[in-house]
Amino acid sequence: MKVLVIGAGNMGLTYAEGMAQSSMLNRKNLMIFDKSAEVLTSLSSIDHFDVFDKIEDCLPEADVVFLAVKPYHCEGLFEEIKPYVNSQQIFVSLMAGITIKKIQDGLDVKKVVRSMPNLPAQVGKGVTSYTEAQEVSRVELLMIRNLLDTTGESIRVKNENFIDASTGISGSGPAYVFYFMQSMLEAALKMGFSQHDSKVLVSQTFEGAVELFNQSDLSPNTWMERVASKGGTTRAALDSMEDNNVKELIKEAAYAAFDRAVELGKEEA
Repeated sequence: MKVLVIGAGNMGLTYAEGMAQSSMLNRKNLMIFDKSAEVLTSLSSIDHFDVFDKIEDCLPEADVVFLAVKPYHCEGLFEEIKPYVNSQQIFVSLMAGITIKKIQDGLDVKKVVRSMPNLPAQVGKGVTSYTEAQEVSRVELLMIRNLLDTTGESIRVKNENFIDASTGISGSGPAYVFYFMQSMLEAALKMGFSQHDSKVLVSQTFEGAVELFNQSDLSPNTWMERVASKGGTTRAALDSMEDNNVKELIKEAAYAAFDRAVELGKEEA
């Protein structure tokens, strides 16, 4: 099996690294294509995949093709690569908002998997939701899942609506966590902690809370009740968040990302 990643940005390079170093490819049969001279120069020092600047030299050789460009580049990309595709290739899209049908029509292919990764894939802690066109076989889908799992975990969803929905939860979700972390860092600094100590306090608190959650079957609400005692400091903080409607605002933010993902799909239709 030979895999080609088109686009060496954050997500493209992350998946290229994950797949190239996995047992599936074992540092062989991984190709990456990019048009940027600057990117190509930086990639030249990496020896565990083959780098190309001409699509005709790599696309015809690929069994699986990852499309890892910005959504607004898709029209130009389709026009450029269409002459070199074949009907047996499987195309895996990492492009937000671009539908399976859009890719099928743009490239005149049938085997398409649409996915939504997230930033923690860079440290092997990503989660990728995916769904497939009906022409993708079970064996092919298992192979794709194994490739996606090289950067963390993947979940198969029923249809593309859930891809857009996962954009609002996992795709954009790390930014919500960073937003909350930044707020806590600023509070710690205002209280007089140093930059270093503020970072340790906040990062370890998040890491520890996530680990507690992952190692039990308890809900976040149950954990909150365990931490917060009546009339105590934690209860004061949680009451402040409730009074300021923080929970509903976070939900609205997730839906804003979801709605924007749907809008992107319509804009590109």
